[in-house]
Formats: sequence, C-alpha cells, structure tokens
Amino acid sequence: MFNLSGSEIVFLLLIGLVVLGPEKLPEAMRKFGRVYTEIKNVASGVKSDLRTGFDDPLQEIKNTAEEAKRIFLGKDEDPASPVDEPKFIPYEKNETPNGDQTP
Repeated sequence: MFNLSGSEIVFLLLIGLVVLGPEKLPEAMRKFGRVYTEIKNVASGVKSDLRTGFDDPLQEIKNTAEEAKRIFLGKDEDPASPVDEPKFIPYEKNETPNGDQTP
C-alpha cells in the first residue's frame, strides 16, 4: 500500500526511536499495526460490497447489449449457432417499364 523499501522502513524506525524513545516505540508500532489492519479490512469490505452491488445490474446490461447486438446483426435464429448461413432471397424477374419481362 505504501510501497516502502527496506531502507526507508529502517529510516522511519530510527526516526521513531529518536522521537518516541525505546520505551514507547514498540507500543506505537503495535497501535499502527492494528490501525493499518482495521483500515485494510474496512477497505476490503467496501470493495466486496461494491462488487456485489454492481454485479447484477452490470450482468443485466451485458445481456441486454448482447441481445441487441444479436438482433441488429440479424442473427435471430440461434445465438449458439457456430455457422452463419446466408439468408434465402427469392429470385424475381426484372420487368421493363413497357411490361416485358427479361430472363
């Protein structure tokens, strides 16, 4: 979370030793550890709550988008069909304006 390297941690411990003294430093580190753990647990809980809260509506939106995509692309027959078959278009003879038919 803080991305501290080993030398930075040692430097912070030395500053804490100078500021707090050897008597208060262990208790301060324990308190910091408890607070850090509590913050981490709360953040994890909020993250899981948000994930579960948005999962159902998000899945519904995805399903609706897939259905719209399938309809607009003209794949109404079977969405699980692996082969796109061409649609049948009946042959119509061309008619000229004077009523003659051409083959």
